Amino acid sequence: MMKKTLYIVLTGALLLGNLGCKKFLSLNPPSDLSGNNFWRNKSDVERYTNGLYELFREAVFRPDMTAPISQNNFAFFAWSGDLRGAPVIGTQSGREYFALLTQNDVNRVVNWSGGWATTFNPKRLTQWDRFFKTIASANIAIDRIPTIDDPSMSDADKARYLGEAAFMRNVCYFFMVRLYGDVPYYTVPYYNGSLKRQPMAEVLKSCSADLDVYRKGLPWTYDNPALLAVRAMRGSAIVLQMHINMWLAAFDEVNQEAYYRKVDALGDELWNEGGKQAYELLPLTRTKEIFKGRSREGLFEIPQNINYGESFGWSAFADNVLYAPYKRAGINDSYIYYIPDFMYELYPQDKADLRKTAWFNPATMYSGTGKFIMLKYANVYANENAEDVNPDDNQIVFRLPDVNLLQAEALTHLGDRAKALRLVNEVRARAGAEPFLDEGEEQVLDNIFFERCREFMGEAQYWYDVVRTKRITDLQYRYGFHCSTEQFKAGAWTWPIDPAARTNNPDIVLNQYWLN
Repeated sequence: MMKKTLYIVLTGALLLGNLGCKKFLSLNPPSDLSGNNFWRNKSDVERYTNGLYELFREAVFRPDMTAPISQNNFAFFAWSGDLRGAPVIGTQSGREYFALLTQNDVNRVVNWSGGWATTFNPKRLTQWDRFFKTIASANIAIDRIPTIDDPSMSDADKARYLGEAAFMRNVCYFFMVRLYGDVPYYTVPYYNGSLKRQPMAEVLKSCSADLDVYRKGLPWTYDNPALLAVRAMRGSAIVLQMHINMWLAAFDEVNQEAYYRKVDALGDELWNEGGKQAYELLPLTRTKEIFKGRSREGLFEIPQNINYGESFGWSAFADNVLYAPYKRAGINDSYIYYIPDFMYELYPQDKADLRKTAWFNPATMYSGTGKFIMLKYANVYANENAEDVNPDDNQIVFRLPDVNLLQAEALTHLGDRAKALRLVNEVRARAGAEPFLDEGEEQVLDNIFFERCREFMGEAQYWYDVVRTKRITDLQYRYGFHCSTEQFKAGAWTWPIDPAARTNNPDIVLNQYWLN
């Protein structure tokens, strides 16, 4: 499914000739895209849909998939989700970005020159053009698919492809909102014009409504195991929509209850309408299977496979938390460690938790040294063209425990702590950890937050959870970066927006917090 030859059909020949080079939000496709030479049959749609996933991959990993890995890294997930504002310490000189990210010194990150910035252009984190390429392409698919007259393409096929395009459109909008706050929003095909940024709550409400229209056309799973989690499933859309509504609840507080109820309903849809048959929490003895990818626990992932020339290189979070023998000989320390107090908070030494041995070395996980290691990512291959031996794991975007924990959090806010505790304790039971008890709303919410920290360490969730739950403004929260409520409202949690966004869209207003 992920061979490069399939990608080239979309990314090289069909879509990208004019998109993003002159106008970030415009698409001037070749004439054959809207004529009879391409949108003819199911095969065309399949190739185009494969290309949507490749566009997203390029947006969050390697902007130029033809360039050598050593010259073309883009640590999107690690930098934006795992390391920013996090309780981690860098262990090596020459990697200043660790301290800058944990201190939220974003302007210095994106304006750094020399050293590591020569192989990773940090300004990519300020540029939204590649997300809009994916969105523009998805908009075309949603416009063209219903018009195809091919006897081999059933109504169910069309509904699935429409669901995949809608998922890709909305996951891009969601990612951009979490990066920049307000963003331009449009869904029409072949758009050619200037747009203003729209309030992020309105954007996300539109995204949720869009997924309501299309998600039920997606299959719960695929018979072909090569497609599991790397192509959108109904569970993929459900967990994305749950995240969207939890973000809305954080920033549109007047309507919080409605968003929490939506999250609960979406969780019930998954558990009651097919998710239990399609997905499962796998035993932690199968950790390598979970993080290699395409397992029954995965809901959406970005694959890598050395056989197809796919490698995330040092862009992957795993690069920071492994050393020999999981990297080449001579690399004897991890590049970061989590501060011991945080690790003691997550994994008390006197409490049972199978994640301690499945995902860490218990002898070093509290050490506060470069001997910290995460064995979540211990699937490795030797790559002669890379700087190290690198993990061959997929990038996990969403896993099944996300559904449990988001629904549990929403239910706690709604006052149904019994149901909430049942869901969170399913995750803890898989880990052999003692169940949480009902100690009141505030304590249950704290327990769920730290359970998310345990479960999703290294999966680009931490910063967004700290922002969404407003722990970033809570001085009693002891782990990581803090800002004042005024700074938060002014946009301290966002990324700057590259001024180039205004070149052909003069109505775009940049994030003022980072201009001060």
